[in-house]
Amino acid sequence: MADVYESMLSNNVGRSILSSLNLPVPVELERHSQAQTSFVTGNVLLGAAPGGRVMDAITQTLKNSTANVQTPDQGPTLADIKAAGDKAELHITPVTTSAEAAKFKALVFDATGIENSEQLRAVYDFFHPVIRKLNDCGRVLVIGLPPESCKANPQQQIAQRALEGFVRSVAKEIGKKGATANLLYVAKQAEKAAESAFRFFLSPKSAFVDAQVLRVGKAKSMDAEFNWNLPLKDKVVLVTGASRGIGESIAGVMARDGAKVVCLDVPQAQDDLQKVADRLNGGTIAIDITDPEAPRTICDLLQAEYGGVDVVVHNAGVTRDKTLGGMPDKFWDMVININLSAEERINDALLEKEVLKPGGRIVCVSSMSGIAGNFGQSNYATSKAGVIGMVDAYAPILAKKDITINAVAPGFIETQMTAAIPFATREAGRRLNSLKQGGQPVDVAEAIAFYASPASAGVNGNTVRVCGQNLLGA
Repeated sequence: MADVYESMLSNNVGRSILSSLNLPVPVELERHSQAQTSFVTGNVLLGAAPGGRVMDAITQTLKNSTANVQTPDQGPTLADIKAAGDKAELHITPVTTSAEAAKFKALVFDATGIENSEQLRAVYDFFHPVIRKLNDCGRVLVIGLPPESCKANPQQQIAQRALEGFVRSVAKEIGKKGATANLLYVAKQAEKAAESAFRFFLSPKSAFVDAQVLRVGKAKSMDAEFNWNLPLKDKVVLVTGASRGIGESIAGVMARDGAKVVCLDVPQAQDDLQKVADRLNGGTIAIDITDPEAPRTICDLLQAEYGGVDVVVHNAGVTRDKTLGGMPDKFWDMVININLSAEERINDALLEKEVLKPGGRIVCVSSMSGIAGNFGQSNYATSKAGVIGMVDAYAPILAKKDITINAVAPGFIETQMTAAIPFATREAGRRLNSLKQGGQPVDVAEAIAFYASPASAGVNGNTVRVCGQNLLGA
């Protein structure tokens, strides 16, 4: 599973060869470690278009970091940004953006006040002088207003939608630094509900989440005593497919965040499943989720042993690749049943029996194949597109029960599955994204943990790709 290309970067000869061939040199991504005490450090530059609505929420969030918060020393919103900082008791330093010494860990821009295409110039004016001064593994975060909420003002709807093209292009320009750019659409009156998203996208936890668009809606404010270091304390989390790979990593991150993790996998994986559970001081359920009795059995066990469940992560899945003309029907039926239909049945049982608690979270693992399709994976792509459809369909229904449902769509992630791919295909897969490398299972796990947090109550109906901005597909 070793990345041969990256191994060449570890010695001078290899780097010289790659450089002479004008090939990309991936930056080692910064990921979260337990030693970190702040979600973002270093210089963070704030900017805004006139009339922006989220600066108060951003400054309140950054107040709880060790970042050195700065703002350009000129511009029409300078006074507003400094006033927001004063309100949050956060000292914001004006900075001369042309200064050679200025380097930034994050560039954050409030674009919610943009009402027409001419005002998009504010985005250029903020980023143009400083984008080259973004540090390696830096963050660009743009906050806008959901375009669909601007139908009363078509010009504003157009301008807000334009932000997606800007962010995705910037992500491709800064990817060589291991840096990412993302866009948050924050609904009106949802500013306080966006703190969880601000923290995630500015932190190393979002290392392989790039060029994504996330929507945040209204939700109850978090208790002032909320523990951001242990957001899942006293929560029960069910993770399917937890015996290895991405599932094992998900279980580990959930336990790190304070959860009691119930690890589920097929009986054939019982030994590995037990090892994972023992390491995390969690529980196990060894069952085939396609068994007609599985939903009832899972519900009964969760209710009897844990008093219900707070978070359900649907990670279990299989592939059975064949071109459509050569695919036996058993391959089609197996993949659809495990990857999609079983999830639907389990969800229905959990909701009907009220085993999933109020304020619960359902998080699904889709795939880039479900968005862009993939050669020889008509069954898999159908199932994973169906997972996204399930999120879209159930989000408004579950919102009435104070439950959210979201999905991640991984790209090329370094697992046993991808290790079995032929060498040339595997190496190409690692490079076909803006960060020029494969992701790690923990990257998927961190995105799922973000969804699972009680602080993410305003995040519902989203599908975020964990793909380093994959360059091919839809």
